Amino acid sequence: MYATVNDIDWASWDPVVRATLMFVMQDGQILLIHKKRGFGQGKINGPGGKLEPGETPLECAIRETEEELCIHPTGVEKAGELFFQFLDGHSIHGYVYTATGYTGEPTETDEAVPAWFGIDDLPFDRMWEDDPTWFPHMLEGRPFSGRYLFDGDRMVDAVIELD
Repeated sequence: MYATVNDIDWASWDPVVRATLMFVMQDGQILLIHKKRGFGQGKINGPGGKLEPGETPLECAIRETEEELCIHPTGVEKAGELFFQFLDGHSIHGYVYTATGYTGEPTETDEAVPAWFGIDDLPFDRMWEDDPTWFPHMLEGRPFSGRYLFDGDRMVDAVIELD
């Protein structure tokens, strides 16, 4: 199958899933979630999920944040894109967004437990293995594009580019 990211024909690559992530950042802190069920269960991540038919990535990122945390993100901007190919055939095209504020109160739901972390104290040991490769770019406002090869939860290879 694939041994490296460069073995994948990205020009004709068609992901199984298109999804989003949203990261609310305020006062040197970032709002993350402990994922309670579904893909990535048990990991720390940003709220997000699959695009619904006819939905734009931005609409999805906002909807998923509302559903998972009961807040409406404000000051939303696109931060980057992530392309994941898994050795089992699964694949995800992810759109990453940041927000500078929100309305409402972060609330635990069936999907997620909200948790604030200091930007300098992120729990990378409880996150996906790719996160340390692109988080610094997101935090510094540098648009990025990351391509990843995964075997289950294990990152096999990665290429990150700044846009």
